[in-house]
Amino acid sequence: MTTYALRRILQTVPILFIISILLFLMVRSAPGGPLTAARRNPNISKEQIEVIEEQLGLNDPLPVQYGRWLGDMLKGDMGDSIKFRRPVSEMIGERIPNTLVLVGASFFVTLLLAIPIGIFSARKPYSPFDYVMTTVTFIGQAIPVYWLGLGLIVVFYITLKNPFTGDPLFPVGGMNSRGQEGNLLDTLWHLVLPVTALSLGWFAWYSRFLRSSMMDVLHEDYVRTARAKGLGERGVYFKHALRNAILPLVTLIALDLPSLFAGALFVETIFSWPGMGRLFWDAAKGRDYPVLLGVVMITAVLIIVCNILADLAYGWLNPQVKYD
Repeated sequence: MTTYALRRILQTVPILFIISILLFLMVRSAPGGPLTAARRNPNISKEQIEVIEEQLGLNDPLPVQYGRWLGDMLKGDMGDSIKFRRPVSEMIGERIPNTLVLVGASFFVTLLLAIPIGIFSARKPYSPFDYVMTTVTFIGQAIPVYWLGLGLIVVFYITLKNPFTGDPLFPVGGMNSRGQEGNLLDTLWHLVLPVTALSLGWFAWYSRFLRSSMMDVLHEDYVRTARAKGLGERGVYFKHALRNAILPLVTLIALDLPSLFAGALFVETIFSWPGMGRLFWDAAKGRDYPVLLGVVMITAVLIIVCNILADLAYGWLNPQVKYD
């Protein structure tokens, strides 16, 4: 497995190189630019704008700009933000833990609910519980994450109030209340609505997928053989059926991680969560090229790493999978 992991890591080098070219061209080909607001300012002359463009290297041909940016990236230097005048690596370093907290909590809640509900629905198909969960999952899949986030704000922040204090039932801005920085319970309280908005759709999708996969596996010969040997239902479901039924779910999760991070962008913007999604949105509005490229490259690396981990998990879940 070690050899396979090293081979997969080496294979990511040309992939990241191609991704860097495509992302650089896409970001730079977007309409507007970091000096759009300055051009509209009557107090800034055209000569001054040309001086700023020369200082930022925006007048150079795109291949020259890409080569300079790639060389700095290989040295660990993502450049400086045009808007905030701060190192991009420093800004991302401040934001990426917050995004990982939000995505990690949402992912944990999703699997914590989806796996047992999917198993129970497969054990009791077409039962009242299965019909109720089918309805809930259809609703969860149909509601866009941004609409759900706004709906949660209307219900739990604007409409419903704490009966004792009159304050909103749940907070909707930032990671902590003022003066409560570093308070874990306060952070968890701020996570309730963003995690709900981000995880509902994925919970619905994964629980139905696992239910379908479990029902297929339960009709296999090795499951009937396990029952014939006298193995209890718990052992049949968790030792034999689940271990094989969950393999397609691992692949699905690895492929869905980009969408999970994309959903975090909407959730972070709606709930003012200080993560990479919010940073990307602020940078996109101002065409802050160094920040945009830094965020999308970090996201691409995270997605590739998660796919490698998913492939390695196959060997742990299914001993028949060989990497040699």
